[in-house]
Amino acid sequence: MEPNEAVARYGASWNESDDARRGALLEQAWADGGVYQDPTGKAEGRDELVAHIGGFHAMFPGRTIDFASGVDVTEVGARWAWVMRNGDEVELEGVDFADFGPDGRITRIAGFFGPLPPLDS
Repeated sequence: MEPNEAVARYGASWNESDDARRGALLEQAWADGGVYQDPTGKAEGRDELVAHIGGFHAMFPGRTIDFASGVDVTEVGARWAWVMRNGDEVELEGVDFADFGPDGRITRIAGFFGPLPPLDS
């Protein structure tokens, strides 16, 4: 699988409220032992990520996670920007960094929330 395709399926999983359909998307895009980590927690393995995203839906009903940039892919991984929307309103922005396994599925995501911090003077 190509990185852009894996990231697209991973991204679609965040907007899927049905656990089974979310799991099917992640089966295609997420490595068996993949690790997801953001400021709110860590999910190890596909089942934990399915549950983590389910927790997002429970905590933020009606919200969507949408791409806010293209996917920048290099030989060391990928990065992309995203936003959390409540209808047309952007409530949160962030950036994710990903690593991929030999089969093209995502093995690790490090997610960050909000804008980058300012330089210290």
